[in-house]
Amino acid sequence: VSSRRKFFVGGNWKLNGDKKSLGELISTLNGGKINDQTEVVCGAPSIYLDFARQKLDAKYAVSAQNCYKVAKGAFTGEISPAMIKDVGVTWVILGHSERRHVFGESDELIGQKVAHALEEGIGVIACIGEKLDEREAGITEKVVFEQTKAIANNVKDWSKVVLAYEPVWAIGTGKTATPQQAQEVHEKLRAWLKTNVSEDVAKSTRIIYGGSVTGGTCKELASQGDIDGFLVGGASLKAEFIDIINAKN
Repeated sequence: VSSRRKFFVGGNWKLNGDKKSLGELISTLNGGKINDQTEVVCGAPSIYLDFARQKLDAKYAVSAQNCYKVAKGAFTGEISPAMIKDVGVTWVILGHSERRHVFGESDELIGQKVAHALEEGIGVIACIGEKLDEREAGITEKVVFEQTKAIANNVKDWSKVVLAYEPVWAIGTGKTATPQQAQEVHEKLRAWLKTNVSEDVAKSTRIIYGGSVTGGTCKELASQGDIDGFLVGGASLKAEFIDIINAKN
């Protein structure tokens, strides 16, 4: 990783936990010795954002898992970047494959959400990634470049954006892209940023990997030149999350 790019580890708790279990997890995290050169963000369910921010040590940032494209209004069930900020939360995950493929969010909607969150000053973990049939058809690059373009068109300030490459076929399946497979896509994404945004943005933007990252796989993944961290699902609810945070030690 370039010295300009601070290693970044996000934990996506998804639709999991209650006050008791998350309280226990938070105690474990607060007591954990973590590399202070790594930026760590915990993605709590929206109903527990306030709880997580109040209980988690200041060394951890908190992220929402989604938000809407406007500040307020008649949008039952949604939350806005303004509300996220109001409870002291500083990040949001947008475009996660589950939002795309379970809830049908389009590239266009994700782009609009990215634009609004950044306007409100919230950091965005923007997710991209191909499905298994797309990888097998040899269109991985086409898919991830199209998704990245829809995000990039809506970004003015790249310093608040982390790109998360998550091959959909590796999420929750126990299949992990090999470090070489992941590195190859990360390298191509960085080249895309250089060509389509700027060389400076390509050098400074963190591109993190997500897809069944565990304590066992994290060190080799972290050693790849263009992998700047992780977005962790299931393992972020376990004590091994601390090992993953420290993958770059």
